[in-house]
Amino acid sequence: MAAERRGDPAAEIGTGVLSRIASVVYWFVVIEAMILLTTAPGFLVLLFLDRSAGNAPLIGLCFAPVGPALSAAVYAWRVFLHDRDLSPATHFRRGYRLNRLDVLRWWLPALAVLTVIGFSLANLELAGVPAGYGLVLVVIAVAILLWSTQALVLSSTLSLRTRDTARLASYYLGARPASALGALSLLIAAGGLVVLTSDWVLALLVSPFTLLLLRNADPVLRDATERFTA
Repeated sequence: MAAERRGDPAAEIGTGVLSRIASVVYWFVVIEAMILLTTAPGFLVLLFLDRSAGNAPLIGLCFAPVGPALSAAVYAWRVFLHDRDLSPATHFRRGYRLNRLDVLRWWLPALAVLTVIGFSLANLELAGVPAGYGLVLVVIAVAILLWSTQALVLSSTLSLRTRDTARLASYYLGARPASALGALSLLIAAGGLVVLTSDWVLALLVSPFTLLLLRNADPVLRDATERFTA
């Protein structure tokens, strides 16, 4: 009986309300710390870069570690929702190890396109392009970010080939519009947070944002699991 209780996540956390609240706070803090730790190299370089258009490629490269870090967070939150224990760092590390290469295969191309768009937006006046071109670029950037949210959740929780991840992420943007709108709302909230406060505030709240992203994609994951996995 004692062995069973030690292996039971619920027994590890405890049954009291305060114990459960403390465990949730612990998960948020640890996952936040793991995200900041795994993205620290890029953000430390970013601190010393001038925010000029000429540095756009380097600025984009600084965000390369973000994709695998967010994927590991989503993987850990998936465990939290189904079999909670007090080992969030272990689940984060496992998700990072399992998914980092799969995520980078689509994250780096998406990041490259976003970097080009950012560079173009920063140089619109010099380019002398027609009116409305900037709005088109913004719409494309938002579409890529929405696609990336779908790809992130899919590649973090399911074992898929990169081309299947790309196709399913595109498919579910239309097949599950409510999920796409939810992801858009999260992107707007994140952007508003940066505008009203700073990007560091968003960085400190990225843990709950990844949990909300996972919960928002629940219909997508259920459908993909039933239809496209064994």
